[in-house]
Order: sequence, then C-alpha cells, then structure tokens
Amino acid sequence: MEAEKPPISQEQCAAESMRWVVQHLNFDPQYLPVTLQAGIISGILALAEGTAIGRSFAIMRNYQTDGNEEMIAFGLMNIVGSFSSCYLTTGPFSKSAVNFNAGCRTAMSNIVMAVCLRLTLLFLGPLFSYTPLVALSAIIMVAMFGLIKYEEAYRFFKVDKFDFIICMAAFFGVTFISMDVGLHISLGLSLGRALLSVARPATCKLGKMPESALFRDIEQYPFSNENEISGILILEMGSPIYFANWSGGGLGRKTASQPPRKMWSSINMFDRVRIFRARFGRTYPVTTIDIAGLEMLQELNHSLESNDIKVSIINPRTEVMEKMILSRFVEKVGKESFFLSIEDAVEACRFSMNFEPRAMSGSSGNLEGP
Repeated sequence: MEAEKPPISQEQCAAESMRWVVQHLNFDPQYLPVTLQAGIISGILALAEGTAIGRSFAIMRNYQTDGNEEMIAFGLMNIVGSFSSCYLTTGPFSKSAVNFNAGCRTAMSNIVMAVCLRLTLLFLGPLFSYTPLVALSAIIMVAMFGLIKYEEAYRFFKVDKFDFIICMAAFFGVTFISMDVGLHISLGLSLGRALLSVARPATCKLGKMPESALFRDIEQYPFSNENEISGILILEMGSPIYFANWSGGGLGRKTASQPPRKMWSSINMFDRVRIFRARFGRTYPVTTIDIAGLEMLQELNHSLESNDIKVSIINPRTEVMEKMILSRFVEKVGKESFFLSIEDAVEACRFSMNFEPRAMSGSSGNLEGP
C-alpha cells in the first residue's frame, strides 16, 4: 500500500503557484513589445475613462476631484489586483451609474457592491445565466438616462459650436460604437482644436484710450483708434512663442499686412517706427519662448530694419528675457529697445522721431557749405 501523502497547506499551494508563474515568465523580445503596447494603451484608456466618469458624477454632487489622486488610486488598485489576477480597474460607467442612482455617497458603497456582486456570482449567477443581453442593456440604459443633460448640450450649441461637435461625437461614439472609440474621437477633436488655437495665436493692434494712459485692442474698443499715434504700431501677442506658431504667428501677418509705404506715405523715413508689445500679463500671457520663436523674432527684426523700422519690446518675463540674452537677441536689437511700459516706449519713439529728422537736415546743411 502506498503511504498517504501529507495534505498541502494553502501557503505551500500559493508558493508552488508563484514558483510556477516565475519559471514560465516569458521575456522574449518577440512578445515583449506587444505586451508593453497593450499595457500602455489599456492603462491610458482606463485612466481616461475613470477620470471622465468620475468628473461627470462629481459635478452632479458638487464634489472636487484631483487628477493626480485619481491616477494614484487607479494605479495602486491595479498593482494590488494584479497579484490575484484581478480584472483591470477602470471605474466603469454602468456600475457607477447604478451606484449613483441608488444614492451611494462614500467609498464604502464599493465594498458593499463588491460583496453583493460576489454573492450574486456564487449563488444567483446560475439563475441569471439565461438572461437576454437586451434585458441587461435595458438596466444600463435606464440608469444612463438620468445622466444625460439636454440643457447642457443646447448651451454648448449656443456658446461654442466646436464644443458641441466634440460633445456629440463623444456621445454618439460611446452610444453606438464603444467607449474606446467615443473617447478616441473626442480626444482627437480636442487635440485638433488645441493645435489650431496654438498655431494661430491672437495678435491685436493696440490704441490709446481717450483721456487715459491705457492702451487697448482697437477691435474691442474702436474709439481707441481715434487716438492712434502717427507712425507707431503697437502689437500684442496672446500666447507663448514657440515652434508650433512661429511660422504662422499673427505678429508676422500683422506687420506684413501693413506695408510701410502704404502706412507712412506722408512722413519722413525716420518717422516709421513700430513697437511690438510683448505683454506678459494674465490676460494675454507670453510665458515662454523657444529657439524657433527667437529665430522668428530675429528674422522679423532683420526684415523691419531693412525698411528702416525700429522694433521695441516691452516688459518680457524673466524666463523670456534670459533666453533673449543667452541667444544674443538683446545684443542684436539693443538694450535701448527694451522698456517697462508702453508709455516709456512711445515717448522714446517720439523723441527719436523728432530728433533724427532734425539731425538729418542739420547734417545735410553742413554738407552744403560754401
């Protein structure tokens, strides 16, 4: 007779299972890229889905969400769950909607839901194994109808048509195709809009307000154009200057659309002075500049100088000024071309406009001596 084998404890069984898993791990380069690609894509989609759904429910209850905390929570849950072959944690829309309509308010509801779901799978699962998918879909649809806000969609349509298009693309993509496709469509449209906004920064022409020392956009305040200073053009950039907008920036278009001969046909060549106002405030922030932006400014300065047009820069931020100094842009333009305020730049340009023609006429008079 064979001797009875001693019973295997749960600890030994777990250790043997772990040893078998470690021995059969395959880090073959043939499969590793596919695994990494699937893991990265799944993680990004899970984070995007969970964050979007969490924010939608937080808005309804006037809660505040933190994207960093959401990322840490999802990552920690998935790391812990991976040791027990847990399904990917994403914060699904269906269960979140059911919890919300049931009146759940705290994270304790997830524990109750997990216990109930486990009991259902163990004891009630066989009874519902033949439930049609249509019935299960109806449960989710009933919970989803309470989350659709028709008034918000109409408000998007009135306020911003592009936001309405993104909203409808996400809605129909999620409803009729899948969650992943809907998120991809809305994300692609949002990125396209962001790139268009960056590639075409707002650049406005400023004029002096009547009976005031303020300078404002002449399109927003048309009456400020009445006090336009002859021979001086003041421009304001509305975004950082870098590779995405350096070739299509509004600054070059503004200056190119107003040729010097057409603008200053009745004044002396020394009166043609333009000011580029780089305002780095809260309203129109030019917070940074890169190599491409610096090259654009150098090309613009060279082009304007060839037409006897002076360029002045007003109150750049510390980071921008440091890059201008390191790139020797300040040396090429001259330290005297940097000012703290528009008023200082205007006064300096007026002095130059009044002084240089006189100097020119005086020197020509000396040349015509007896």
